[in-house]
Order: sequence, then structure tokens, then C-alpha cells
Amino acid sequence: MGLGRLGVAVISAGAAALLERAADRLPKEQQEPFARTNFRGEPVTLLEGPVTVAAALVGVLADTNAPGRVRAAAAVAGAVSGAVGAYDDLLGTAQAKGFRGHLNALRRGEVTSGAVKIAGVGAAGLAAAALLPRRSSGLDRVVDVIADGALIAGTANVVNLLDLRPGRAAKAVTALSVPVVPFRGPGAAVAGATAAAAPSDLAGRSMLGDCGANGLGAMAGTALAAALPRPLRWLALAGVVGLNLASEKVSFTEVIKNNPTLRAVDEWGRPPR
Repeated sequence: MGLGRLGVAVISAGAAALLERAADRLPKEQQEPFARTNFRGEPVTLLEGPVTVAAALVGVLADTNAPGRVRAAAAVAGAVSGAVGAYDDLLGTAQAKGFRGHLNALRRGEVTSGAVKIAGVGAAGLAAAALLPRRSSGLDRVVDVIADGALIAGTANVVNLLDLRPGRAAKAVTALSVPVVPFRGPGAAVAGATAAAAPSDLAGRSMLGDCGANGLGAMAGTALAAALPRPLRWLALAGVVGLNLASEKVSFTEVIKNNPTLRAVDEWGRPPR
């Protein structure tokens, strides 16, 4: 008998706690590449990203109740998206922002780290979607794979766009993952790893960074693609596409700040300043 949903979440949470402790004990010179300052100018570490992605992957691989193809899809989505996110975290520059900025740079012959990340996350989303088990065939199957690939990659990018304030991206990942925890997919593993990292994230000591936001976001997107029926997947895709397009025009931080309900949710769990 395989693990239940709670057992998977506990394994991921335990792995995250152990990895976080190991990361804290790394020599200072090994932690320095992950050191950043947050929006307040305070020190913060990006090590939360690789810790949570690795912990979620541990839960995915331990979840023997989930179909093998779903586990493989989640592993590909999380590992590849997390890896290209880590590349952008460690080697990226801020010379271009957003899809438009990276596309404009490509037109000038500049391959930005963000463009590499976008391509990597997109490829990971398509590969994961192709791995998911399906009943459709022929052209319907091709359409489903493309749509689910876009859902997975788009979800990863939306989570990344939210990683600007303590706990914001982690809350988004949790909100996406918890409703599909009962299904045999990566939702429980993602929720467990994110919950374990939440205290440090909310306190402003660490943040997911591109590695964590893209990796966990891609796995959360895979959980949605694996669990939802086609009409709900298309609805989720429409929402994800809309948010990605809106991000080119508006600041999510300003929208949240100016909406009392969103602001209250955003600030929940953070220690008073």
C-alpha cells in the first residue's frame, strides 16, 4: 500500500525542514551567491528555492500511489523549471524584464538569461504535458498537450511574478495545490514543501526566487493539468494567460496594495513591523 495524501505532504515537509537546516549550515562562501536584499533593503537568501523544489520532488518520487506518468511529468516540470530558474537567479541580469523585454532583446541579437528561462520553462511544460496520461487521441491529443503545456508553463511564470513580497508566491502555490491534493498528483508534495518553507518566507528571511517560484509553480500547474477535467483546464488556462498578459501592463503589487481584501490576504502571516 502506498502513501496517503497526508503522508506525501509530511514527507515533503520533512525533507524541506532537513534541507533548510543543511542549507543554513553551509559555509558562508557557499551561501553568498544566493544572498540578496529584499524590497526593504534587508538581507534575504534565495536558498529557499532549491530547498523547496528538491523537497517537493522527494515527495513526488515517494508517492507510489500516483500513476507513474504523472510522477514523471511532475518531476520533469519541477526539475527543469527549477534548474533554469536557478540559472537566472545566479547568472541573470536585469537588462530586460517581462516577455516583451526578452523578445525585444532577442530581436537585437541578445540572448538574456530570462529568455533562456522562458524557453526552458516552456519546454518543460510541453514535455510534462506530453507525459501525462490521456484518453484523447489524434488531433485532440495534440491540442490537449499544447494547452496543458501552456497551463504548466504559464502557472510557473505567474507564481514567479508574485515573488515580490514575503509569502506571496508561497500562498499562491498553496492556493493552487491544496484543492487538488485529494487527486493522485503532485499537489500534496508541493503543498507540504511550501508549508515547511512558509515561516522563513513570511518572516522575510528567505524567498523562493526564480528557482523556487518556477519549479513549484510548474509542479502546481502539472497538478492542475493532471486533476482537472478538460473544461476546467481550459478555464484555468484562460486565467493564467490573462494574468501573464496583464503583468505586461500593470503591477500586481500595486493592484494588491489598492485592494483591501487582496492586501489583507497578502499581509496575513507576516510578523508585525
